Amino acid sequence: MSSQIKYILDEEKIPKYWYNIEADLKKNTPPPIDPATGAPMDPAKLEAIFSPGAIALEVSRERYIEIPEPVREIMRQWRPSPLYRARRLEKALKTPARIYYKYEGVSPSGSHKTNSALAQAFENKRCGTKKITTETGAGQWGSALAQACEIFGLECKVYMVRCSYDQKPYRKAMMELFGATTIPSPSPYTDAGRAVLARDPECRGSLGIAISEAVEDALKNPDTKYCLGSVLNHVLLHQTVIGQEAILQMEMAGDYPDIVIGACGGGSNFAGISFPFIGEMLRGGRKVDILGIEPAACPSLTRGKYTYDFGDVAKMTPMMKMYTLGSSFIPPAVHAGGLRYHGMAPQISNVMSQGLMRARTVQQLDVFRDAVIFARAEGITPAPESSHAISGAMDEARKCAETGESKAILFNLSGHGHLDMSAYLEYFAGKLKNYEYPEEEIAMALAGLPVCEAK
Repeated sequence: MSSQIKYILDEEKIPKYWYNIEADLKKNTPPPIDPATGAPMDPAKLEAIFSPGAIALEVSRERYIEIPEPVREIMRQWRPSPLYRARRLEKALKTPARIYYKYEGVSPSGSHKTNSALAQAFENKRCGTKKITTETGAGQWGSALAQACEIFGLECKVYMVRCSYDQKPYRKAMMELFGATTIPSPSPYTDAGRAVLARDPECRGSLGIAISEAVEDALKNPDTKYCLGSVLNHVLLHQTVIGQEAILQMEMAGDYPDIVIGACGGGSNFAGISFPFIGEMLRGGRKVDILGIEPAACPSLTRGKYTYDFGDVAKMTPMMKMYTLGSSFIPPAVHAGGLRYHGMAPQISNVMSQGLMRARTVQQLDVFRDAVIFARAEGITPAPESSHAISGAMDEARKCAETGESKAILFNLSGHGHLDMSAYLEYFAGKLKNYEYPEEEIAMALAGLPVCEAK
């Protein structure tokens, strides 16, 4: 039996703990602010929408937090996820770089989102919740939570961003396969949705709008809680199983990454792959170049402002300090629906502000060009969101081809694109285009930012 097969079959290689980067950061992430008081949010107020277990993780500063055994038991179905050396891609690029990718598309829902969905559904079941509301962009999170709710016997309602609802009908079908109700957002069923539709009946939607609808739904129903697929500390924490496994697998390969890359929307897959490596650095380990890749159509890290802002359009959430384009920002309807969020996770924003990572944008046509090259070389069809990380890694490998450097590049392939084929069809038909969001529109959205600093 090869060492790789032995590793995959050894269930004890599944992490037993989530890693919390707050324990190692020199400057902790600023707390969320209660808009009613201007003071740090009392965690007890969050119980109206979140499970006690999620809140406890959200405010924790413990370095390692034990994963509940019922969650680990289910994760044994696909964890540890495989780490591959992209040798055929290296050959296609004629690069001396060593390219590795962690493949999260092997999960039952086809993406990394299942790592957090199971944990959140478990905590809600444990505290007696009957129903869950959530939002989803491209549908990866909605699919993952729908399945997790089915496993733990919870009802699930998903507000799906309208442009993705129209672009990706099979994501909707997958959610309904697992028993969830899927509603295009903005919808006529909530005050937040009706307000948006009154202003723009043809609104293509955004994650900020869908969050408003899902939170409102949870607040109006006492047997219902809300779950979020990205942005918040506890969600990023759940995803650190990815990076912890990658560290062990890179050791097995006799290598260590010089560059770690992830796609950036709300931040969950990027944090999952990068935070354990950043933690190693902060504790005196080897220095690694951490790179976040975001769409040029929604450039929160590269063109946003680091300040307090609401997480949703209706301003129902606490204010969080993050890189933001303004909660009223509605990005173009690019096919990377999971990356169309106006802000960045507060922890990632904090990491960025401390100079522990860098970020850059890529255009949609470059993303699909590189996704096709990757698929033809490696035989895996990537999701458009994940393809941002692929494009970033390929650009770094191309630089190595120019300089002759042999760097080790690791990226997170956060999900497959089997349900995103309409996007590829549009790309091959020449129907997709690049988007460079106008500076004046970003300025307009930023002009509406709340004036707030933690007291």
